[in-house]
Amino acid sequence: MRLDLTDKAASVSSLLQKMEKHVSLSGKSEAEFANAVGSSNALFKNLRKGSMPSVERLNAILAEIGETLVLGNPDGPSELDAVDTTLIDGRKFATVARHEAQAAAGGGYVNLDLPPIDHLAFSKAWLLQNGIQPSACVLINARGQSMEPSIYDGDLVMIDRRKRDIRSGRIYVYNHPGDGTRIKRLELVPNAAIIIRSDNPNQKEFAPEYITAESMNDISQNIVGEVIWSGHKWG
Repeated sequence: MRLDLTDKAASVSSLLQKMEKHVSLSGKSEAEFANAVGSSNALFKNLRKGSMPSVERLNAILAEIGETLVLGNPDGPSELDAVDTTLIDGRKFATVARHEAQAAAGGGYVNLDLPPIDHLAFSKAWLLQNGIQPSACVLINARGQSMEPSIYDGDLVMIDRRKRDIRSGRIYVYNHPGDGTRIKRLELVPNAAIIIRSDNPNQKEFAPEYITAESMNDISQNIVGEVIWSGHKWG
């Protein structure tokens, strides 16, 4: 079975269909199948909600239904196989580029055309489980307090550059012509407005911004990508 990392939802749906077909043909109940692969009775329920099983559980599922795991889209090689791989204690890791850039409530622009300053390694199993393509992602630092407690000043954030269409409630990095590069939670009111929100509970200092008419293009056409992960240093 080939899993396409560019479309997590499609991969989960395909896996669920194969599992349901196997259950139907074998005469087992969903609970019996879940027990056979070492999972809880919530296995099918979680899949129907769009949750991808862990790599270990996925391998057990595929073994039970007689499938072999292949990564990548049907028309090309595996995305994870195409990137540089590092072995640490026998486990495979892929790297994501980190750039000398910051994003906040204002300031300069993120320039991803410059060479990265280094790369950070992430488990390939974790990348697969979360549907992340390392070559499509970049790491930069956040600056400012507007997104606390979700993202703190100095936190490292991973941006998925494939995800540039605004989905309400998600956090995005975008380049604003007047305010520079920003990290904000965006809400889209179709054909009416984009609401820029900060997560900081001090809404007097970090009040929502309502962008309407042609000014909406300043945001929607300058999305760098969606923030899909962040790392925080304590102390």
